[in-house]
Amino acid sequence: MSKILIIDDEPSIVNLVSAYLKPEGYEVFTAADGVTGLKAAKAYKPDLIVLDLMLPGLDGIELLSRLRRESDVYVILLTAKTEETDKIIGLSVGADDYVTKPFSPRELVARIKAALRRQQKGTGFGESTVMAFKRVTIDSAARSVTVDGQPIEFTAIEFDLLKALAENRGRVLTREQLLEKVWGGSYFGEMRVVDVHLGHVRQKINGDELIATVRGVGYRFEDEPV
Repeated sequence: MSKILIIDDEPSIVNLVSAYLKPEGYEVFTAADGVTGLKAAKAYKPDLIVLDLMLPGLDGIELLSRLRRESDVYVILLTAKTEETDKIIGLSVGADDYVTKPFSPRELVARIKAALRRQQKGTGFGESTVMAFKRVTIDSAARSVTVDGQPIEFTAIEFDLLKALAENRGRVLTREQLLEKVWGGSYFGEMRVVDVHLGHVRQKINGDELIATVRGVGYRFEDEPV
């Protein structure tokens, strides 16, 4: 049974999301402020967190920043703000996806299901492919990456994006194709999340020349195999 932690100070939202998740078989935990939410994340070790941006005591951005120091749990950020900068800040700090309030609970549940399916698919014991390039090595089974011989920490989304590009080395993948491969066909959000997360990947591998933006429509991985 997958565990979902909802951190939000609005009881109506907590109750609504819980009401949609529990019939799906998920174990649901809740917290109404940032400090309690951070403690709950450490105590329950959820498979996914739904995190409100505006929280009393410790806001969602600071909570996420602290959480990312020790966990790569999948995080969907809830925000009532519509400014692009708020969404980008959340993604930059470590959120995997975001939903803007007001939102459809069915859409949120669909995103949660897709994210958990990807995690379960990526932990299969039969998957043992190692892709070795001159600078980058990707171990699908261990979900680990080394760059120039040094291990680099990647979030789940960052790893899946790099893996998708590496599996299609030399081929241009559009944002739509990357959304399909990484977020799944049920994704309802904005394509901008691809650019933000790939920006993090490029920084971590120090390789603008390895992951190139092609004509503003897609991305291509160029490291040479060994």
